[in-house]
Amino acid sequence: MIRQATKEDVPAILAIFNDNILNSTAIYMYREQTLEDRLRWFEQKQISGEPLFVFDINGEVAGYATYGSFRAYPAYQYTVEHSVYVHKNHYKKGIASKLMHSLIEEAKANDVKTMIGCIDKENTASIKIHEKLGFTYSGTIRNAGYKFGQWLDLVFYQLDFEGPKNPQEG
Repeated sequence: MIRQATKEDVPAILAIFNDNILNSTAIYMYREQTLEDRLRWFEQKQISGEPLFVFDINGEVAGYATYGSFRAYPAYQYTVEHSVYVHKNHYKKGIASKLMHSLIEEAKANDVKTMIGCIDKENTASIKIHEKLGFTYSGTIRNAGYKFGQWLDLVFYQLDFEGPKNPQEG
């Protein structure tokens, strides 16, 4: 079941996030986050009105998805960058795709024009999911990060929507 995350979900979200920090190139960070870090992040999501969905399997958070501002400048107000992470025990069950569908519907309902996915170039599973959902390749930043003793390339994929009927500046 996909539902809005609650504060009680934050420890499970943290565990998924930290596992990705320590064991993958999905997140270009080196150090685990603390519960306090993720609680601040959760509270900011709430204040900003940004969606945060969890995939709940019998009370267990099997994955989560969110989006937020692509960049802080006002002209980017209709562009979001999303994140989707699945617990390693639940890979290859279609959870990421289901969470993405929820994010896409939420983005449309909130007059988002463009949704951006920033993906490590070697993460072919994520790239395939994005392509299946209609995202198109937008470019590569070579050597964007350094992790696990290697330089990492970051690829960008985007999905465009109708966006607002009367976009505003400012």
